[in-house]
Amino acid sequence: MIILGSPASGKTTLARRLAAEFRVPCLCKDDIKEALFDVLGVADRADSKRLSDASFAAELRVARTQLEAGLSCMLEGNWAPQHAAAMLPILDATGARSAQVWCRANPLEIVRRFTSRTRHAGHLDAALPRDELQRWSMVPPSFLELTGPRWVYDSDDSAAYEELVRTMKTWRV
Repeated sequence: MIILGSPASGKTTLARRLAAEFRVPCLCKDDIKEALFDVLGVADRADSKRLSDASFAAELRVARTQLEAGLSCMLEGNWAPQHAAAMLPILDATGARSAQVWCRANPLEIVRRFTSRTRHAGHLDAALPRDELQRWSMVPPSFLELTGPRWVYDSDDSAAYEELVRTMKTWRV
């Protein structure tokens, strides 16, 4: 299961909740990235981008290990099209199925969440230009080019979670 979407769209919250629901490990890109910040530090957005790429690579390596053992896992992050190229060989080699959930919320809610949250200083959130944040908040669902179901989850809709879980349980059978 791949959870993706723009920053502050509810990806991590959803991924952790679904992982508990389905009793699978939850691999969150920012958990890895923040550990790298602690060890390696970060000086600027270029450093942060490099550590983000390393975090995706580490997340995929751990996912591959899980899938090779015949176990499912939840992958969370702001996945982009280039990541699908790295996922395809893993899915092919392990015979695993994939499904994707795109998290979204009202753009004003995304901006509110982003500007009010407290994250590891290494993310350099304060250095993010406001117009870039506003662009991210309006990105339409953009799934990875992988087979399997694709669902859109509205994180600011209180009924959306139960509906998503029902749909996912049907798919998993």
